[in-house]
Amino acid sequence: MMKIHLSPGQDIPYEEFETGGNVTAEDVLNSVKDRIKYSVYAALIDNKVMALNTRLTDGVSLRFLDIRSKQAFLMYQNSLVMLLLAAAKDIIGDQHVEVRMTLNQGLYIEVTSCDVNEDQVAKIGMRMNQLIDMDLPFETGHFTKRTGRKLMLEEGLDESSRVFDKLRESDEVRIYKLNGYSDFFFTDLVPSTGYLKYFELMKYRDGILLRFAQPENPDRIPLYADEYIMYRAFKEQSQWNHLLGVKYVADLNEKIRAGKSFDLIQMSEALHDKKIVEIADAITAQKKRVVLVLGPSSSGKTTFARRLIVHLKVRGLDPLYVGTDDYFKERENCPRDENGEYDFEGIDALDLDLFNRQMKGLLAGEEVDMPVFDFITGHKEYGKRITRISGDQPIIIEGIHSFDSVLTQEIDESEKFRIYISPLTHINLNAHNRIPTTDTRIVRRIIRDSRTRGANAAETLKIWKKVHAGENKNIFPHSGEADMLFNSVHVYELAVLKKYAVPLLKEIPEDDTEYPEAERLLKLFEFVESLEDDQLIANTSILREFIGGGVFA
Repeated sequence: MMKIHLSPGQDIPYEEFETGGNVTAEDVLNSVKDRIKYSVYAALIDNKVMALNTRLTDGVSLRFLDIRSKQAFLMYQNSLVMLLLAAAKDIIGDQHVEVRMTLNQGLYIEVTSCDVNEDQVAKIGMRMNQLIDMDLPFETGHFTKRTGRKLMLEEGLDESSRVFDKLRESDEVRIYKLNGYSDFFFTDLVPSTGYLKYFELMKYRDGILLRFAQPENPDRIPLYADEYIMYRAFKEQSQWNHLLGVKYVADLNEKIRAGKSFDLIQMSEALHDKKIVEIADAITAQKKRVVLVLGPSSSGKTTFARRLIVHLKVRGLDPLYVGTDDYFKERENCPRDENGEYDFEGIDALDLDLFNRQMKGLLAGEEVDMPVFDFITGHKEYGKRITRISGDQPIIIEGIHSFDSVLTQEIDESEKFRIYISPLTHINLNAHNRIPTTDTRIVRRIIRDSRTRGANAAETLKIWKKVHAGENKNIFPHSGEADMLFNSVHVYELAVLKKYAVPLLKEIPEDDTEYPEAERLLKLFEFVESLEDDQLIANTSILREFIGGGVFA
């Protein structure tokens, strides 16, 4: 017998638990399942995220993780991808399947070597369910780098073999096998197919949608809502990536090693400028007076808005920039959340009457005494920004509620032009291992918080959960309302961010609650070549908002 410190779920305190020797985390899970609210996909063992089939030793701490944990959520997704690939091989043979992006509460997947129809997609879904009913194991093999590459090439997975280039010869490669199909995955997978109950497969435009449960409702597939505007952004980014010659991280690494960084950076910046010009042309042609800019944290909204203003000025306009943060209510009048803390995320924290009155006044050509909010005192100050705009000059309004109709309820809809900005699509590790777009924003924010606020990486990761919850409520539901999207990602940026982020992530101690996420990000950076010379990046680049040296932020 041995004793462990057990937490049956993410919201349950640790307790002493006695179990037999030579057991796995899954064995313990099976004995306490009746105490767990949501489906479990991973184990936190001594503050490290591991597969459920990991064997336990005496005295370890063990906590079970559902998809409200980022690491467990990725394990759940990758296990579903492996299941789909094995099923697809049975139905359509050895075709080239690529996981492209997050879309419609799931993953958008393309079969690039042939066209798949609805009947084939339905058969793949049926085969996935058959494999689930069989409860087949995801067999794990550990290989040398050289052997791992050979196995991937035998499977026809050149992208998977190339992803190992950055590894040392002594590094171990983990390859999974399911029903005769083998593949590499960046994360651990669940023990067997029987764990994968919550998914939905459907034909979507040029590819397939693999939809699944989300952290907000861990055991339920969300209602379908088409995010066509995101799909369009993906298609545009795919064209850009083709021009840049970068589809996967291995492509990026090869360009850096070949000394082609300068061309890559300049072309990527030129593509950003091309898109901003397109947006400025649309605003000018449609004679819009109110330009609303919305995006989640660390999207580069400030730099984007300033660059847009420059391009509008070239067209003879003289836009006024307005940040909604200056319209917070006086601190004592700010609403509080269920914990009694000030709620700065909700729209009720803003002085909506003042905002609408002043925006209407500006549009009518009146002189307005716009407030400047002092975040230290918690009060608005006046007399510092007395402003008037003339003629048909537009107002650029940026804030987390800028798309909410309540914010601009007294402004006519015909005056509004909505722009959604975010690092929407990205290069992936390889054809089957997606790098979450949120990783770009997390890393950007860690670097900026360290540089501008003196915050360490653990502090940023701790508040990220609350930030992301606010985005799910106030930002993401409005993305489909945009007139135009701006994808603020650069295909080369992980290589630039690496030298800044890695030292900050390594400072997080192993006993910190944020260590598992730091460890995941550090493992990801192991596959990325570092681009050390960031002097090549223009001082107007969105990346400068995070690494410093920018003229706009």
